[in-house]
Amino acid sequence: MPVASNPSSSLAENPSSSLTERRKAETRTDLARTAAALFVERGVRDTRAEDIAREAGVAPRTFYRYFPTKEEAVAPLFAAGARQWVDATRAAPAHLTVAQALVHGTREALATDDAANAESLEWVRSLLRLAAANPALRSVWNDAYHASETDLAAALAERAGDPRRAAALPVRLVAGTAATAVRVAVETWAAGDAPADGPEGPAALAARCITSLSESPWSTT
Repeated sequence: MPVASNPSSSLAENPSSSLTERRKAETRTDLARTAAALFVERGVRDTRAEDIAREAGVAPRTFYRYFPTKEEAVAPLFAAGARQWVDATRAAPAHLTVAQALVHGTREALATDDAANAESLEWVRSLLRLAAANPALRSVWNDAYHASETDLAAALAERAGDPRRAAALPVRLVAGTAATAVRVAVETWAAGDAPADGPEGPAALAARCITSLSESPWSTT
């Protein structure tokens, strides 16, 4: 799951969203990007919420209006990356099997042919390396994936033509298994030095993980 290059873009492109909502989304995105940059530059421990607010040009009280902790500030980046994967899976060609649609989604979301997306993958690599030694930041990452399971279950139920099945055990199992497979793939890539566009990159690893599960009964659910 990449860190999306523009987490607020979907809201900004929605004509029904109010100007206030768009401004709030832009502020959240700016704070998230600033937090990520400071975490990488200084380390999570040596970065304060007040530092993030100052660098983003807002008051500390504004920061806390959006995020309860400094680590939570990068949550929009992780969440937006998860949405990319879910949306790409939902939009996969209808004739594809569940496993094929999931692979399609990962390849779209983790593609490196777009410069902005390639840059975002390097951000996620840096943040995940920091998260390895920071339980609070790791919790933010894990929460993003847990939330993606619910969204993915809804997307798979929609593809099956019955949105009501999103809460069904088989669909939830598919979503949870797929989310874990992608998380493991991205974390494995982030811990190493392989380029993002190679056979050991996140897209290739995620596709491999999901394909390895395709012989299981869940793949035809």
